[in-house]
Amino acid sequence: MSLTPSTEDIAALQEALKAANRRSESLAGELILVRTERDLLKERLNKFMRKIFAAKSEVGTQSQKDMFFVFNEAEVLGAQAQAAAQEDEDTNDDGVDAPAHKRARRGRKPLDPALARHVVRHELPESERVCPHDGATLREIGVEASEQLDIIPQQVRVIRHERVKYACPCCDGTLRLAPKPAQVIPKGLFSEGLLAWVIASKYCDGLPLYRQAALLGRFGGSDLSRNTMAASIVRVGQAVQPILNLLRDHLLDAPLTYGDETQIQVLKEPGKSAQSKSYMWVQMAQGSGPDGTGPPIRLFAYSPSRSTAAAQILYAGMRGGTVLMTDGYAVYDQIAAANRLVHLACWAHCRRDFNDALQALPKHARGPDQLAAQFMALIGKLYAVESRGRDLKLGTEALLEQRQLHSAPVLKQMEALLLANLHSVLPGSLLGKALHYLSSQWSKLCLYVTHGAYPIDNNACENSIRPFVIGRRAWLFADTVAGANASANLYSLLQTCAANGIDGYRYLRALLVALPKAQTADDYEALLPWSITMPAD
Repeated sequence: MSLTPSTEDIAALQEALKAANRRSESLAGELILVRTERDLLKERLNKFMRKIFAAKSEVGTQSQKDMFFVFNEAEVLGAQAQAAAQEDEDTNDDGVDAPAHKRARRGRKPLDPALARHVVRHELPESERVCPHDGATLREIGVEASEQLDIIPQQVRVIRHERVKYACPCCDGTLRLAPKPAQVIPKGLFSEGLLAWVIASKYCDGLPLYRQAALLGRFGGSDLSRNTMAASIVRVGQAVQPILNLLRDHLLDAPLTYGDETQIQVLKEPGKSAQSKSYMWVQMAQGSGPDGTGPPIRLFAYSPSRSTAAAQILYAGMRGGTVLMTDGYAVYDQIAAANRLVHLACWAHCRRDFNDALQALPKHARGPDQLAAQFMALIGKLYAVESRGRDLKLGTEALLEQRQLHSAPVLKQMEALLLANLHSVLPGSLLGKALHYLSSQWSKLCLYVTHGAYPIDNNACENSIRPFVIGRRAWLFADTVAGANASANLYSLLQTCAANGIDGYRYLRALLVALPKAQTADDYEALLPWSITMPAD
């Protein structure tokens, strides 16, 4: 006997079915969300794993390397063909190859001719200077010379200052004492030479003070206190502030300034914990002065924050219409707007984001058809134009012509690819972040093709930060705010010296001797790295 369901039963079943469908749709949505979150977390994990364990180089496949030869392919292939033809012509008449005639000579490179030479003559004893055939005395006809590189280890010594006293032999009314030259640290324990050595060892060689103290002790120095050494460095860093003020004036006059910042830890900073982050701001100019033809300058400045207010202090005084090259940090947008600057963005930062997105994928999925790989290929074409310009040593006008001819079409192609995919990729993914960064910086990224003197990236500034970052791995942190400011000043001097091909140790030694005598602005101007008179060693 079959039972016919009632209308109420049918309605109840229909409601149950609808509830089941809604539950199924809800579960499907939750599943999609969970999978998306899983994929994002896996992507982040892959990025962090690669950051920790993989190679730090951003160079990709050989095909990416080959992109840099796209625009000079004819020249490269032509040079190779010419070399091959020349090699064929250099074969001997019997048809035997003589490849050694074309090989570069191997062996040690010659030693620097500027180094001092200590000549050691090796002569035969008198008894062997006799000809065995006729007994005649042998005469010198020349020498056979070879050179070895030698070193004289550091010698720790004490400079004893003796100030002679003078008195009148006839009365007791006159007594005079010979003056002692002014010193950058009055009554200081360390000489100018030792101060220069300690500073250069820490800020050029990344040698912490405790290692320096041990090294000086090994060479005969007493048991030096690291606190004394640190306090002396702070005093010197404060004393050179007038030189830093002049360097900043020259840098802010430059038509093109680079900017960046990195972290530093300061243990004893008022109102902040020892674990909190502080920042070292870096500014540089490849050519200082209003016309950009002056010496290059590198400046470091400490700040407890990364705020707009901190940046405004550093960039106050830049002339309107000059160029500022930075990464995509939003504070620089405000600085550029407030000072009416031409603001350029960095293509290296942009490429780095796409490289992270590509490297987070499994190896088998990193093909050229991936969207990140397509953008990297296009960016590679932009850099190929710059590489060709450097190889040919093109001037600004010629480089501008090459950029308009080759780079501008690539930018149009990239813009079309960006617009087609910007809203189809998950914004929280690495690729989505790379696309949105590119979109937000697009107008600033494209500006470099409008002038031959504009740089394509901020790599020059990042390279100037590298010595600080390497040193930070050794000394780890600054103890006080005064120490952080002193470190910024001394890094500025030494890196400016390095940019100008000047020995930082010799400059500091000369500067610390002459600095106490400076009184006027002209005196301090004469103490800049490219103006100071270096004493003879």
